Amino acid sequence: MTTRYAVNCSIIFTELPLLERPAAARAAGFDAVEFWWPFPTATPSPAEVDEFVRAIEDAGVQLTGLNLPAGDMGGGDRGLVSWTGRTEEFRTGVEVTAGIAQRLGTAVFNALYGNRLDGVDPAEQDDLATENLTFAAERLDGAVVLEPLSGAERYPLRTAADALAVADRVGAPNVLLLADVYHLTVNGDDVDRVIAENGRRIGHVQFADAPGRHEPGTGKIPFDQHLDALTRAGYTGLVGLEYVPSSSSDRAFDWLTR
Repeated sequence: MTTRYAVNCSIIFTELPLLERPAAARAAGFDAVEFWWPFPTATPSPAEVDEFVRAIEDAGVQLTGLNLPAGDMGGGDRGLVSWTGRTEEFRTGVEVTAGIAQRLGTAVFNALYGNRLDGVDPAEQDDLATENLTFAAERLDGAVVLEPLSGAERYPLRTAADALAVADRVGAPNVLLLADVYHLTVNGDDVDRVIAENGRRIGHVQFADAPGRHEPGTGKIPFDQHLDALTRAGYTGLVGLEYVPSSSSDRAFDWLTR
């Protein structure tokens, strides 16, 4: 398999205004990009949506992946899927996402699960998450992916097994695993085993090295080995480059030439 990469423009090219980053990715030689939720609220205005869509189109790239609204990521939020009291906000965001996807052909949607909340029964949060994920899976034409995260103490999905258990609860065929090699490695998963045992349930893959969450080659993750495992497992999707460049954005892809 010839690996095709998508640049995550929410973590690379951050020295540029957000709407200039798709063009920067194109100038760097990529034709696919992905974003975390690119708006300050879950309910952007039509004008904000139009500006975002136009930036993608004008750059000549494809938006292959988009996170659903996740709250204040900078403030420590990690998703609205299981956040009681914010269902309407989340579902409005799903509808906005569906409109963007229809215009741009996006087919992967990252539904960050949400942190555990003080004073709320985890079972109540899990029931709500099942309802919200069912809604998203029915409304979005593509893979709704669940991502295990590291470095977020109150986030309950730590391993591939955690995410797949949620997918099993939902029972929709398009609710799949986001195999972020960095997070899985940091949290102690055997990445090659996860890929071998769940290849058909992987809806997207993202790369960053560990430690440090920088580009491949700056840490100890055996990326070639994991790419081979993905090929053997039948994965044909893109690999999202979701790392913090160790130096500057214009050097962020030097490892590909190596």
